[in-house]
Formats: sequence, structure tokens, C-alpha cells
Amino acid sequence: MEKYMDKKISPKKRAEYLLSEMSLEEKMGQIVGYFPKDKVFKELEEEYPYGVGEVACLEMRTFESLDEAIELQTQIQKTIMNCSPHNIPAIFHMEGVFGALITKATTFPTSIARAASWNPDLENEIGQVVGEQSAVLGVGQVFAPVLDINRDSRFGRISETYGEDPCIAAAMGTEFVKGIQSSRSGERGIDAVAKHFVGFHAGQGAIHGADTPIPERLLQEVYAKPFQAAITEGGLRGIMPSYNSINGVPVSVSEELLTVLLRDKMGFSGLIVSDYSGVKEVHTRHKMFGSMEEAGYESLKAGMDIELPTKRCFNEQLMEGFQKGRFNEDVLDEAVLRILETKFRLGLFEEPFAANLDYVNQVYDKKGSKEIAYQSAAESIVLLKNNGILPIQSNPKKIAIIGYHADTLRSMFGGYSHFSMNEAVLSEENTMAGIESDDQVKVKDRKLFEGSFVRDESSIINKVEKLVNKLYPNSRTIKSELEKQFPEAEILYAFGYGYTGTDCSHHEKALEVIESADLVILTLGGKNGTGAMASMGEGIDGTSINLPETQESFIKKAAKLNKPMIGVHIDGRPISSDAAQEHLQAILEVWNLAEMGPEAIVDTIVGKNNPSGKLPVSVAYNSGQLPLFYNHANGSSYHQGTTSAFTNSYVDLTHEPRYFFGYGLSYTNFEYKDLRISELDSIDEDILKIDLQIQNVGDFDGTDIVQLYIQDETASIVRPNMELIGFKRVYLKKNEMKKVTFVLNTTQLAFLDKNMNWKVEAGRFKLLVGQSSNDILLDSSFEIKNSKIINGNERHFYTK
Repeated sequence: MEKYMDKKISPKKRAEYLLSEMSLEEKMGQIVGYFPKDKVFKELEEEYPYGVGEVACLEMRTFESLDEAIELQTQIQKTIMNCSPHNIPAIFHMEGVFGALITKATTFPTSIARAASWNPDLENEIGQVVGEQSAVLGVGQVFAPVLDINRDSRFGRISETYGEDPCIAAAMGTEFVKGIQSSRSGERGIDAVAKHFVGFHAGQGAIHGADTPIPERLLQEVYAKPFQAAITEGGLRGIMPSYNSINGVPVSVSEELLTVLLRDKMGFSGLIVSDYSGVKEVHTRHKMFGSMEEAGYESLKAGMDIELPTKRCFNEQLMEGFQKGRFNEDVLDEAVLRILETKFRLGLFEEPFAANLDYVNQVYDKKGSKEIAYQSAAESIVLLKNNGILPIQSNPKKIAIIGYHADTLRSMFGGYSHFSMNEAVLSEENTMAGIESDDQVKVKDRKLFEGSFVRDESSIINKVEKLVNKLYPNSRTIKSELEKQFPEAEILYAFGYGYTGTDCSHHEKALEVIESADLVILTLGGKNGTGAMASMGEGIDGTSINLPETQESFIKKAAKLNKPMIGVHIDGRPISSDAAQEHLQAILEVWNLAEMGPEAIVDTIVGKNNPSGKLPVSVAYNSGQLPLFYNHANGSSYHQGTTSAFTNSYVDLTHEPRYFFGYGLSYTNFEYKDLRISELDSIDEDILKIDLQIQNVGDFDGTDIVQLYIQDETASIVRPNMELIGFKRVYLKKNEMKKVTFVLNTTQLAFLDKNMNWKVEAGRFKLLVGQSSNDILLDSSFEIKNSKIINGNERHFYTK
């Protein structure tokens, strides 16, 4: 037996033994990806004669059965191992931010929705489902979670993030990583690959992949914090760099970011895999280096391990450069060593193939995943306004439900969902970055929605409707869920308006329907998806964050009929509407809740679910306020604090958001009292205990989210006006009271000082407890007596 096949030896030692036996050609095979576009892969042996590092599973999205996926994974893996002189298996990877992209997999709400639940424990359970459903198909990497911080909702991919706050993103993302990486299939493990490192959503103009001017302190303290937490506390084993450039250098070739910051300072020791075509774009889009292979070498040297999805820059010319001594082969060996170590650690040499069909079906049929998806959907809903109309406790005879979103499941799914990825195939126009598409519809041939650049979906609407009903046969639309829960009422439906543009031709018919109703439900929002038929998503950014004109004007018309109206907003970015805020009696922010969404929405309307979600973003009145976020620097934004009263607002609008970060109503009321701070351990002054009492004083059982903020009263560097440092969901029956305890390690308060060292600084701190960043109910203070310099990758990130 070869030494590298001895399981008693550490994965790194096995990798060293194998590397010493490999030819240059075989090493080059390990640093590239392969993207099978269909079930025929004749080009594999010809284009990858010495093996492959990774294989993309994206095209499994179109498979109609799990056995197709099993068969393809097995065939491709066997071919790759036969090509490799040492029978080295490939790592198969799959997107998984909202669930595995395969038939029968459970689809979960978008990340921005799940962030609104403020429930890291549930995020761990979701990660376990995603990890297990991926692992049994032979997948070794799940491309999730997205740990980007988003402070600008014009960016089309905001729904993939956990919002604007690094504390929430750190807590939620870390648990998602733990959940994925705790999953196994036999002897084979699976890794999470967090993306997009780093600062991706801070691009200029909120444009996908644009240059990102982030100062070093802000980059490390805010944008890198969730990644650091996932590495330190979650054992994160995979990173995907972002498309953008920072300080003149694309992240994919930045040694300062990928090696000095990520590996040396942050302590990351896993694999770095490129975003699709990310290395190629260094040359083609960022216009750097004289050739593809030069861009490839600079990326390898910076710390990149594998080029995805296909071989473009890690090419034959790069190999020739190693052969002729133009490039240093030691750089290649470092990457290959990490790749091999990962493959040994995952158990791929022992178990390279997908599980058998019986076991795969057993995993996919396991009870509990749909219940987790429902819980996530129910907890994600945010009640933004309620004049007492909700929950509906009367028995209306006629309920009108209006809007595109009301009678289709298609609106329930976000951009990286299984359905959305399938719909994109039907749309014929790709908007996913890094995917090379041969069949693009010419722009001049598009039929667009009136007043919009979004492609009209009418030509294929029957196909996509058939598709979504086939993928989710047990899910209902909001309309059909209303019919189920109000069996004695007449449910009246009218299309009313689309999800984008200015077309008002359907308004009159919908207004006629409303006139005869006792209660009106308006479904509002855009279409968060993939492809040219979506109004937001990957590569689909917008200048407006408000409702489309066709919806805004309809609300004003409907208000003249004096009917009680409830707004249900479905989209990837939060609702911001003058008309909705003024005229609707209640507004529910429901995001994209996936297959269990309609049931959770109607359960909330009737009171079976008491909404507990809180906004993980600040909501601006319009895009002119952006970027807008609660944890802005002292003396900035809506805490500018200058002596002139006039400069505390714009000339035409307040500086403040429409809805504050952390905001969300309930059907019941809560009272907070008895805040106390004490040392938990007199030996270790770094640890404080924070106690308070919370009581449900309303008429319904319910859950509140206790939010813990900090203010540094005097510091040597300008600090944020306030920062979230912890939170806790607390369920209380009517009149019930509970004690809530937070444990704060003061290393969580560290920041980068003038010399760019992580410092816990002596001084006084104000502790704020509330129901949002603007609704503080209790406060106290404490003092840190001694300053100290710490290791940034050993600090704490959120209270326990």
C-alpha cells in the first residue's frame, strides 16, 4: 500500500507523500475546475488528461430525479480518477445558500429573511439539512454561507446576505458553517465555502463587481468580521474571494488580502477557490497583466488554490512557465498540497462516490426538514405596521387578494434557489456572473415590461408555472392557502399589477374586485431571481429601492375605496413605500420564504403565528439616502450632531431611516426591567454578566428579540455611534416573565488602534438594551480599567 493511502497518517502528511510522487501535469490538474454542461462529458478526458481538482454541480439543477445526479457524479468521478495517474478524486461543489440545487431538496427562505429571525440555533439546523442533502450526492463543498455585509439595498444580491450588521452575520454565518460541516455521508465529510471575501457589497454605485473603496480599518472591523468569526468559532474550511478590486488590486490576485490578512492574520488554513471566472476577469475585466497565464500565476502567488469553473488562466501556458522556470513551481506546490490535504481530510480517497439511491432517498425523505423550513419562514416575517387589523379574528365574507405574487409560487423563491436556477434556463438570458452562455437572446429582440428593462415573461409563463408546480407539488399559493384557512369566505383574486414597470392596464378590474370585498390583501414587491426576467438578483442592481410605479399608484387608487387593506411585501430587499405606509392598515415584510412561505404568511395573518421578525437592515425612504446603516461613525449620518439644526436633515428629507435596524412589531407587548451588570469571574476582568427581566404584558403568547448594544463613550479612534453585541429570542406566554442573561467577553469590544493593532481600550462604555436600535428601553454603564493588545483572530464576536 502506498504511504499516502494509510488512514492512520494525518491528512497533511498523506498529502506530502502524494505530492512528492506527482508530475507537473498531474499537479496542474488539481488546481482547475471542470463544468459539465449536461449529461454528456466527452471533452473531459481530452481537456483534463491528468485529472481535475473540482467539479461543478450547477447543471444538476435541471435533473428530474436523484438517481440522475448519482449516476452523473459516479461516472464523472470514475473518469477523473482514471485520468489521474494516482487515481486522485475530485471535489464536487454545489451552491447551497438557500438549499441544495437538486430535485427533492428542501428550499429555505433567503438569507436576508433568515437574518430577520435572529435565530442562530435554527441556522445551524438549516445548515445540517443543506449539508446532508448535498453530501449524499457526493458533494464535498457547499458554496455557503454568504457573509457579505450589505449597507446599500440597491445591490441586487442583498437577499443572499444576513444584512448590514457584522454581529448578526457573524452569529448566523458561524452556525450555518457548523451545521454544514457537521454533516457526513458515510466516511465522507463536507466543507462550507463562505463568500464573498471581502467587501463585495460595498462596490461603487451598488454595482455588481465594481471597485470597492474600503479603508483598511473598516474592511477588517466590519466586512471581515463575519469571516473571522466563522474561522475562529466555526472552523470554516473554504473561502471564495469576491469579484471586486480594493485599493487598485482585484481580490483574486491580492496577496495582501488572501495571504497576509486571511491566512496570516485571520488564521484561515483551508482552501481558497475562485468565484466563477474571477481569475480570468483579472485580465479581461480589470485589464491587468499581459496574458491569462500571468493573471493565473499572480492569483496562485496571492493565495488562490483552484480556478473555477473551468481552466482559463491555470492553463497550459502557465504549466509551460513552470517548466521553463519563468514561474516558481513552489507556488504551485503550496496550492496542490492544500488541495490534497483537503481531499484526504474529507475522506474522498476512501469514499469518492455518491451514496446509493436507497440511502439518498432515505436522507431526502427524512422527516423534519420541511418543519425546519416552515419554522424559518414563520420566524422571518416582520410586522412593520398594524393599526389593530391583524391578526384577523373576524370572519370576513369576501376577501380580495391582489397582485402578481398572490396566485403563483414563483414569487416565493430567491435568486440562488433551486426553482430560480431552473427558471433561468428557460429564460435564455443569463445574468449569473462567471457563467459563459452560448445562447443569448439579442437585446433588440427582447420584449420588456412597460417602463422597465426587465424582460417580459409572458412568452414562457406557462412553462415556468408548470415547472414550479412540478418541483413543489405540495406547496400552495397565498391565494390557495387563504381558501384553505377561510373555507366559508369567498376569495376574490385579481392580477392588478406586475412586479416591475409602469403598466396600469389591469388596475380597473382589480379595483372593481376590491369594491365588493370586506377585506383586501395586496401582495407587493418585485421579483428576486436569476435571469433577465427578474427585477433583482445577481447582476441585477437597481437605482430605486421603492415599489414599482404600477404598485405605488394602485395603492393610492385603492385607498379611495375605504376598504381595510393589508400589505404583504415579497422581495429580496425590504419594502419602502410612501403610499403603503400612509394608506395600508398593516404591512408584513415577508421577503422570499420559499416552499413553506404561503402557509407561514397566512398563519401570521390569522394569528396562528405571532410575528417575531426584526429588520436586519435599516430601510431608507429612497435611494438618495444610501448607503444607510445604524452603526455609522460618531458625528455622522442621522447622528451628525453639528450645531446647525438645518444640517441635521437633508433639505427635502430626514437623515433618519423609514424603519430602523432591529425594528419589528408583535401582536403582544413586552416590558423590560432590572438591568444589572456584574463580573462573572473576579479573576478574569474580561468577562461580564448582564441580567435583565422581560415580561409579556399583552394579550397573545409571543416571542421578543432582546437586543444588546454598546457605545464607547470616549475612544482614541472614532467609533460607531452604537454597535450590536448580542441578541436573544425569548418566547413568553401571556403574563409570563423570564430572566435573560448575557455573558460578555470584553475582547468583543476590541478595535484597530492607530497602529492597526487589535486593542481593548480602557474607558467607560454605555450598555443599551432594547427592541430596536432606536427603541432603547434600559441602559447602564461599565468601565474597562486596563487597555491591552490582543490577537484579532482570538477575540470574541457576540455575547453568549
